[in-house]
Amino acid sequence: MNIRPKFKLIFGLGNPDKQYESTYHNAGHLAIDLLEKTAELSTKISKSNTYMNESGKALKKLVKNTNIKPEEILVIQDDSDLFLGDFKLSFNRGSAGHKGIESIIRSLKTKVFWRLRIGIRPQPIKGRKRLRAEDFVLKKISLKDKKMLQETVKRACAFLTRS
Repeated sequence: MNIRPKFKLIFGLGNPDKQYESTYHNAGHLAIDLLEKTAELSTKISKSNTYMNESGKALKKLVKNTNIKPEEILVIQDDSDLFLGDFKLSFNRGSAGHKGIESIIRSLKTKVFWRLRIGIRPQPIKGRKRLRAEDFVLKKISLKDKKMLQETVKRACAFLTRS
């Protein structure tokens, strides 16, 4: 039996300024934009309105006066360890160095929440060294990659809603 969690809040990570709008690091915001346009959800959805490193403050403020428990939250984030086109659903895991997730863990004082990790790492090019995350996460997403990210988010959402 494949049981899917019931989320009460879906929270997309990213940076608020226009200069970051279409960067790989804003995959969480892009996912929320797509969900708002295409999905019929009864779940509350929101984007962080702070910089990535302060995401925990924004999420804590959002859930402060609600009955939403951390285990009912899905955080959508970029993941530079996963290749573009891949995604993973994680629960009760560490940050793996992601500053936005570190901030959430500190602010909520728990890591017991769900994460949809959207891959943003370019496919390796034979004969070239592996790119460091800081070399591409804040670059503008190409049209081709943006389409792939959108398809990845659609597949991930279909995966999450399967019963």
